[in-house]
Amino acid sequence: MNEVAVVRAGALTTFQDCGRPGFAHLGVPPSGAADPPAFRLANRIVGNAADAAVLEATLIGPALRFARPALVAVTGADAGATIAGHPLERGRAAEVPAGVVLELGGCREGVRAYISVRGGFAVDATLGSRSHDLLTGLGPPPLREGDLLHVGPEPARPPQRAEIVPARGEPTLFVVPGPRDDWFPSEALAALTETTWRVAAASNRIGMRLEGPALARLDRGELLSEGLVTGAIQVTSGGLPIVLGPDHPTTGGYPVIAVVVARDLPLAGQLAPGSSLRFAEYHAAPKPGNV
Repeated sequence: MNEVAVVRAGALTTFQDCGRPGFAHLGVPPSGAADPPAFRLANRIVGNAADAAVLEATLIGPALRFARPALVAVTGADAGATIAGHPLERGRAAEVPAGVVLELGGCREGVRAYISVRGGFAVDATLGSRSHDLLTGLGPPPLREGDLLHVGPEPARPPQRAEIVPARGEPTLFVVPGPRDDWFPSEALAALTETTWRVAAASNRIGMRLEGPALARLDRGELLSEGLVTGAIQVTSGGLPIVLGPDHPTTGGYPVIAVVVARDLPLAGQLAPGSSLRFAEYHAAPKPGNV
């Protein structure tokens, strides 16, 4: 079995896979990769099964030394990955020779990079998932310098080529109003979609905190804690939005003014502190034959 030594752990590098949905009734978040398309692409490039465990590197990536030759790929944010000092193009599989270091630096064009190795990282599952959950601590812990990782058995699928198209321009997240938009005056939803928001430094996989003008709330007393989903936009008592991430609490007492549509969650998962974004109300296209 191939072994991988953690030379440098990075700012926050965690194991992630498809997550552990279906346990909200136990208070367990869904977790899983914050950018699922980048996660799936990383596995597809090296020929892994769709649910193989990868490393999700946030802000600054790790440095890993492989004991034996290994096929690796990096997707998601551009972290300036190198193998023995030579650039590794995002979305391209490349072999790391025995004893050589794969190194990632600071993330650009996103905040999270995904590292896959052919065979996947062999770590124990908790509730059916190898994902680390920042909120509850479930799953294998984040990487630490000196850790020794293991690679799983050779998969049957061949590696595949892929193309990565970098995102451009100011990101826009589409939202569906509710379920508690009635806790806000009508101008609050307009302010949500008309404001250019800034991602706060205190953001993480649990929630993306936003800076901007406070949204007005109606005085409707206290909202009892209720179920939450990834992408829900809670508004704090101070009027500032929080976009819930994959490690979000399963219940909460802040009213949810709107929910980010599923297709835009990967974009939300790549927004770095200090970056700007806007919201827009989502309108589904009419089905054929409907007037």
